Amino acid sequence: MSEQTEERGTRRRVVVVGAGMAGVQTAVVLREQGFAGPVTLIGAEPHQPYDRPPLSKAVLLGKAEGSAFDVDFEALDIELRLGREVLGVRPEDHELDTATGPVPYDVLVLATGAEPVRLPGAEGVPGVHLLRTLDDAERLRPVLARQHDIVVVGAGWIGAEFATAAREAGCAVTVVEAADRPLAGALPAEVAAPMAAWYADSGATLRTHARVERVEDGTVILDDGSRVRAGAVVVGIGARPATVWLTGSGIELGAYGEVVADDHLRTSAPDVYAVGDCASFPSGRYGERLLVHHWDNALQGPRTVAANIIGESPAPYDPVPYFWSEQFGRFVQYVGHHASADTTVWRGDPTGAAWSVCWLREGRLAALLAVGRPRDLAQGRRLIEAGTPMDPERLADPSRPLKAATA
Repeated sequence: MSEQTEERGTRRRVVVVGAGMAGVQTAVVLREQGFAGPVTLIGAEPHQPYDRPPLSKAVLLGKAEGSAFDVDFEALDIELRLGREVLGVRPEDHELDTATGPVPYDVLVLATGAEPVRLPGAEGVPGVHLLRTLDDAERLRPVLARQHDIVVVGAGWIGAEFATAAREAGCAVTVVEAADRPLAGALPAEVAAPMAAWYADSGATLRTHARVERVEDGTVILDDGSRVRAGAVVVGIGARPATVWLTGSGIELGAYGEVVADDHLRTSAPDVYAVGDCASFPSGRYGERLLVHHWDNALQGPRTVAANIIGESPAPYDPVPYFWSEQFGRFVQYVGHHASADTTVWRGDPTGAAWSVCWLREGRLAALLAVGRPRDLAQGRRLIEAGTPMDPERLADPSRPLKAATA
């Protein structure tokens, strides 16, 4: 080992802010790739680091007590500082400011994730909940157990998943959505429209074009004057990068408040990286900057960050985005990015139990949504990565495997 490599591998102190998937994975991968220097993981919550997807499923329904990562931090010599609020960073001094004093770093990794958007005017109103943290899920568990009448604000991914769990628990559920359809911010109208029927099929009520005027104790008042009884209100109207604490640091933030990272996940400040929900990155594959709020991005990005820290030369970070959702008895998967697509191809009947939608750009698969067709998803992901030309006519035949629909 050269003296320079030894210096890099054993003497530089890496501090990771954020103890969710992106932060934990960064620390773990550093050790897997042979980094021998000090690694400190700082988390705002007091709990042992945990995975978030189970919160809207098994943890919420009381089928699991928690979802802690199966990581032996002590054995990996990763220092945990939990329940610590980070107040700011001074890149010129290579120091973090925390509630318990400054923390020096040689390399800093920002992995603070995203925080839920709150419903204006509902702060402090009894019975109004968010679902982002373990504490949120634990507060909501007895609400479901008592089978309250529940109003869910927002018919996005988290709203649909919570409504699914609440119906499974036997609650009466009304979902109010300001747009004209569920998933309005995520999918085109013709693709999201068939999903509206899933709510009624499950026994939930979906009200679109419904904006919340205010929430009173036990009642949600909509902007048309109608009132919806609510033993509890769960707000799922989106998330924003948890980066307010970076204001004034000089680290560049983007239009959505996210950390602007380059194609190696480096920020505008020296020795500072950003990964996961809090950061956007340029995609050569899609020709635009992507801000991906999904678990798979938090899993993949840390490998690029760790490789850079230990001095390797990784390829530019340009993943094919992927996520999944379990809602109303259906397994929904999405891969890619459809914004620049020029052709849409349906595979199967969207009123049925299993179907897919493929988006093409210049004859190549750009994105795919699969409902109950996991094989389409797996094959589609590989085809997107490879940039394989597709035959739209063959692609439209749901009996033909995706890999057999190439041009």
